Amino acid sequence: MAFEYQNIKLESKENGIWFLTLNRPEALNALNSSLLNEMAEAFRYLTELNFEDAKALVITGSGEKAFVAGADIKEMLDMNEDQAVQFAKRGQSIFHEISLLRIPVIAAVNGFALGGGLELALACDFMIASDNAKFGLPEVSLGLIPGFGGTVRLARAVGMRKARELTYSGEMINAPEALRLGLVNHVVPQAELIPTVMKKLELILSRSPLAVAEAKKSMNQAFDLETEQALENEAQIFGALATSADMKEGTKAFVEKRKPVFKGE
Repeated sequence: MAFEYQNIKLESKENGIWFLTLNRPEALNALNSSLLNEMAEAFRYLTELNFEDAKALVITGSGEKAFVAGADIKEMLDMNEDQAVQFAKRGQSIFHEISLLRIPVIAAVNGFALGGGLELALACDFMIASDNAKFGLPEVSLGLIPGFGGTVRLARAVGMRKARELTYSGEMINAPEALRLGLVNHVVPQAELIPTVMKKLELILSRSPLAVAEAKKSMNQAFDLETEQALENEAQIFGALATSADMKEGTKAFVEKRKPVFKGE
């Protein structure tokens, strides 16, 4: 199944896995308002699907050069202050929708992930990158700062001191360095990128989708809570899962020494 968009591709693959491909290769998949609006529409559609129809989402870029090379600079040239604020808030809001999706979202980074591209990848649950991938937040070279969540999420991914260095300098790092910093989870040859993503999803999708969704929610909420509150929140989610059909199936399958058949209930 595929949908008609001008700037993205949204396709359903096997086993409930969806691919959202940023599709402006002539502009290295740069983010503009039209693309962001289409992405928001795609997220809304996926939110409305049940577990059997949407189990995971992979976000990647069209072509072999770029995941997303940043925001569309031409579109930003004539913005006034209010328009720039609204543009930043729009991007932040759309990227935040990724954390609200109950399914795992993997960024398959297949080239440049710069500026808004890195911010998009950071909004995903985790990243798998090709060995030619490059990462950076070069906004200071334009007299700006990251506006789609980069100053918040990069520090959470690699630590404050390294995030400051990368943000203040605007320098670009390669995939091995991104792996060393813990920014990406795996680095593979470009030809192996999507197969590696699919293999990882195969493992994740063998687990309880309800438990994975609740784990994602607990971890995301923990960032906004004090430690004691985060632990209490985790305990409440744990307790609610203890009465779920997936938990009963998982424990029964363990005792019976068979593979569980989870339904996300």
